[in-house]
Amino acid sequence: MKEKVQSIDLDQEQINALLQRASQNELEETDLDIIKALIQAIQALHQAMDDKAASIKRLLRTIFGASSETKKKLFQEDDQQNNDQDPPQKPPKKPPKGHGRNGKDDYTGAAKCTYPHQSLKPGDICPICGQGKVYPIKPKTFIRITATPPLSATIHEKESLRCNLCLEVFTADPSEDIGEEKYDEAARSMIAILKYGSGFPFHRLEKLQQNLGIPLPAATQWGLVEHDGTLLLPVYDELIRQAAQGEVVHNDDTNMKIQQLIKENKEAGPERKGMFTTGIVSVLQGRHIALFATGRQHAGENLEEILKKRDHNLPPPIHMCDALARNIPKGLQIILANCLTHGRRKFVDILDNFPDECRYVIEQLALVYKNDDMAKKQGMSAQERLVWHQQESESVMSELKSWVWAQLEENKVEPNSGLGKALAYMQNHWDPLTLFLREPGAPLDNNICERALKKAIQHRKNSLFYRTLHGARIGDLFMSFIHTCQLNKVNSFDYLTQLQKNIQDALAAPQKWMPWNYRENLPKE
Repeated sequence: MKEKVQSIDLDQEQINALLQRASQNELEETDLDIIKALIQAIQALHQAMDDKAASIKRLLRTIFGASSETKKKLFQEDDQQNNDQDPPQKPPKKPPKGHGRNGKDDYTGAAKCTYPHQSLKPGDICPICGQGKVYPIKPKTFIRITATPPLSATIHEKESLRCNLCLEVFTADPSEDIGEEKYDEAARSMIAILKYGSGFPFHRLEKLQQNLGIPLPAATQWGLVEHDGTLLLPVYDELIRQAAQGEVVHNDDTNMKIQQLIKENKEAGPERKGMFTTGIVSVLQGRHIALFATGRQHAGENLEEILKKRDHNLPPPIHMCDALARNIPKGLQIILANCLTHGRRKFVDILDNFPDECRYVIEQLALVYKNDDMAKKQGMSAQERLVWHQQESESVMSELKSWVWAQLEENKVEPNSGLGKALAYMQNHWDPLTLFLREPGAPLDNNICERALKKAIQHRKNSLFYRTLHGARIGDLFMSFIHTCQLNKVNSFDYLTQLQKNIQDALAAPQKWMPWNYRENLPKE
C-alpha cells in the first residue's frame, strides 16, 4: 500500500535553522521526523514526475498516433554512437532503373493491352540473318497511369425523329450493356470504399465531384450505401457466423460518437453513456475475418454475441486481447491470451526514466519476436511454431520472469514507481502473456486488431460521428467487408461490385460469396 506523505509546513527561518544544525552535526530528535518527511516528499515528487511523463507520452500517442516503437528506433542514439566508432562503410549501390517500388505484378486492378509485332509473328524467318526463326520471349512492358474523377458519368443521347404528318416519334435504342440504373454497381462500390474504407466523408466527396463537373449530393451517397448495405445483411450475417468458428479471436475497443446516443445521454440519462466501436479479427483456417460493431457495448459483450453462434462441438477459441476486464466475454469458455506488445509498451513509456531496466526488458522481448518472425518466414504450422518457441523462446522468457520477480520481491524497485507498475503488470498477467509457449497457434500480441481499429479511427477523424445506430450498422457492415478483403489480399472494389451484380445468388447461398471464394461462383461467360 502506498505510504501517505506527511505534510511539511516550515517557514524560511525554520529551514535556515535546520540547515545550520545539520552543518554543525547538532540535529535534534524532532529534526529526524522533518528529514524523513522531506525524503518522502522528494520520492513522491519524483514518482509524480515519472508518472506525468509517461501519461504525456500516452496522451501524445492517442492524439497523434504511435510513433515507431521498434528496438532499432528506441535505441537509435546508442546505436549511432557505436556506429561512429566503426570504420566507415561503402554506401549501398543504387538499384538499376526500372526497379521501382511497384512492379507490373502489383497492378492487379490495371487493364492490360497487348501489342503484337507489326510485321513479324512466331515462326517467321529472321529479317536480319535470313536463316533463324523468331520465337516469343518475355514481353517488354511499360505502365501508363491516367486519372479520372472518383465517379465519372456519361450522357447518353438517343436520337429522336418525329413524323411531320402523324406526329409519331421514333427513338433510337441504346446499347444493351448500358443498364437501366443511374448509378451502376461499380459506382455504388466506389462510394462505399471511399467512405468506409478510406475515411472520405460524404460532404467532401460531394464538393470534389461538384468541382469536377459531376454532381453527387451527400444525401444521394447515403441513400445508395444504405440501400445496398441493407440488401447485403444476409451475407454480412454469414461472415459473422464464420468468424464465430475461428481458432483465434482478437478484440479491442475505440471511442466513437453517435449523435442519436449523445441526444439520449442528454435527455434520458442512461446508466451507460459510453460509445464504442469494437474491432474483432477472427482467424479461421488461415483466413482472417474482420468485424466491427458500434454502439454502447464493450468489446467483450460484442465478442460474446458473436461467439454464441459458434458450433458447440468446437473447442474453445484462443482469445487475444489486452488485460482490460471489459474485453473478456462473460459466461463463455475461452483460452485467454494477453498482448505482449501492451506489456512491452509500458516499458517504452518510461524508457527515459529507467533506461537500463527498460532496455533489458525490450531486448529480451526482441529475441522472442525475432523467433516468431523466423517461424512465419519458414511457414511453420501451429504445432511446429509451438515447439520452436519452446526451444528458442522459453529460456528467454524464463530468464525475464526471474528478473521481474527479483526486482519486485527483493525490493529493488519502488512498487509505486513507473517501473514498479510496469513490472507488476508483467507479473500479474504472466500466464496469459506467455500462452504462446503452451498453446499451438497462440499469437504474441493483438497488433492485427489494433491495425483493424484504424479503419474506425480514420472514420472518426474525418467524419467525426455517425448520426444514428442504423448508420453505424451500415458503416460496420462495409468496414467489415472492406477490411476482410484487405486482410485476405482480395480486391474489395471487385468483391462489392460482384456481390451487387449477383445479389440473388449471394442471398440464396451467402456461404459461397465470401471474399475468399466468390470468384469461384461467378457466372461463366
